[in-house]
Amino acid sequence: MADLSETGHFEAPGREAGPGNPLHRGLGVSQIVFMVVAAAAPLGLVADGVPIAFAVSGSPGMPLFFALTTVMLLIFAVGFTLMAGRVRNAGAFYAYIQAGLGRIPGLSAATLALFSYTLILVGVNAYVGVATSNVVERYAGIGSSWWLWAFVSLGIIAFLGYRDIELSAKVLGVVLVLESLLLLVMDLGIVGHGGAHGLTAKPLLSSILGNGSPGLGMMFAFFGFIGFEATAVFRDEAKDPDVTVPRATYVAILVVGIFYSFTVWAVVAGVGVDSVTGAAKADPEGLVLALARSYVGPVWFDVMQTLLITSQFACALAFHNVVTRYQFALSRAGALPARLSVVHPRHRAPSASSGVVSAVAGVTTLVVVALGLDPIANVYAWFSGAATLGIVLLMAATSLAVIGFFLRQIDEQDGQRSVWRTVVAPALAFLGLTCVVYLVVANFPLLVGTTEGAWVIGGFVALSAVAGLVQALVLRACRPAVYERLDAGSSRRVRGRHEGAEATGPTGPR
Repeated sequence: MADLSETGHFEAPGREAGPGNPLHRGLGVSQIVFMVVAAAAPLGLVADGVPIAFAVSGSPGMPLFFALTTVMLLIFAVGFTLMAGRVRNAGAFYAYIQAGLGRIPGLSAATLALFSYTLILVGVNAYVGVATSNVVERYAGIGSSWWLWAFVSLGIIAFLGYRDIELSAKVLGVVLVLESLLLLVMDLGIVGHGGAHGLTAKPLLSSILGNGSPGLGMMFAFFGFIGFEATAVFRDEAKDPDVTVPRATYVAILVVGIFYSFTVWAVVAGVGVDSVTGAAKADPEGLVLALARSYVGPVWFDVMQTLLITSQFACALAFHNVVTRYQFALSRAGALPARLSVVHPRHRAPSASSGVVSAVAGVTTLVVVALGLDPIANVYAWFSGAATLGIVLLMAATSLAVIGFFLRQIDEQDGQRSVWRTVVAPALAFLGLTCVVYLVVANFPLLVGTTEGAWVIGGFVALSAVAGLVQALVLRACRPAVYERLDAGSSRRVRGRHEGAEATGPTGPR
């Protein structure tokens, strides 16, 4: 059974808290923020995703949609960060859903999370392969297969993921700073020139909501934030997880939200409020690159094309680290082979788990190459769409789990508990995220490219969740001791200790 401390916090089975944890690396807020914001791939989103969002939604109000999404996710973070301080487990979504809704939904969430993040890793890495191949052909005149560069990328990711997390944090930090500066210079160039027809706040006004399809706009804006929720999986490596993880979560949301809102507003200003949707439909791939050439210079066009590769590479590396730590947490709980929870003595990293993630990503890439799937239309679009659906479902379930967790707790400080943090904010987040789930499902064929693909990929998403449910039922029937260890947190909290049992910690009775 998981440890229930006298402070009412729940410890993951067999884990050591604080500096005694073999994974503890003293990561600060900025390092975690760099890793999770890199997963959002700002340059990739602005150059590739935003023009598609303008074209599909038919609305120039994308800056407003990013701002509204920021508010929604800040409300979600209220309950999410509260759980991060109560459930001391790096399993994030799976740990929180398990603590609030039970072991069976928890393990179902775990397999869905592993499936979703692995898919987005492989999908984004395929994009890296295509982008690299295009740049090499454009500037060196050498033709090459996308899968060659995809495997090179996976090899570098495997090397970085196997080693100390601080090395990945440094790489991701450098890439994030470079791509952010690149976009910021373009933004300032547009502002300095007064845009196409003067600067205006129209894309941020509520009146813009009547244009086009605002629901689709909100859906695409939400996609731009995926990755911020991974702050919690680094709690074992954080300097002071109960403080660092919540702060990093809020900072990541605010940084992404403010930066996207401003940059997308600049894109609208650079093209023109009345022209941006038409320009996006005419040339979605070249819209932002053309702005960089027009408002900054031809060199910026070339630099942006090159850094698009590093932006998506950083995204793939970030999700590799996320999957690695999910596997590590599940292994320590007994849901996956014990070998995956081995910590490298020198790198102090979950290197065994990282190796498995690299192998799975490599084999999956081999399969899609053998099947002849298109790396963008099939691999990137299908896998990213499936991952998006899975992660949104996990976020909605987490909001519901926050309410369930605190309703099932009993302690002498019930009267001092914040209703806003434990009920109101999570309930609002759940309602908002449920609307996003509806938008994703309703527009899933659009996300993955075809109706047939939507049914196939949607079926795999459902099967990944069912797999965890079946595993939990089998463990409960055949391996009850392991099933008990899955508990990231008891369903109830008493004044100080378990009822009828002595509280134990990693080193024995406490």
